Amino acid sequence: MATFEDFLKLDIRVGLVLKVLDFPEARKRAYKLEIDFGPEIGVKWSSAQITVYYSKEELVGRLVLGVVNFPPRQIGPFMSEVLTLGVPDENGEVVLIKPENEKAVVGGSLF
Repeated sequence: MATFEDFLKLDIRVGLVLKVLDFPEARKRAYKLEIDFGPEIGVKWSSAQITVYYSKEELVGRLVLGVVNFPPRQIGPFMSEVLTLGVPDENGEVVLIKPENEKAVVGGSLF
């Protein structure tokens, strides 16, 4: 069973999507996301399988949540630096988690 101390080891931050690129080399349809996590963390890249519900255009400027302290992960030719968080729908497609209020501070930590 995970402890509260285990939860505290995760650094989950609010990020602002700056750029979205197609990722045709991915095994499952995905985008490459350039995300700003504020001055402390900076700009990072993430691969996300979110093409079913989100267009590239609607993702730019959107707030998302991401785990910023996992080690980078090689996904095909792309190095994903953060894990963008989502939950599955009834078909297993990803629905992004985002702050309820757009006043959330970019770079703010989840607590």
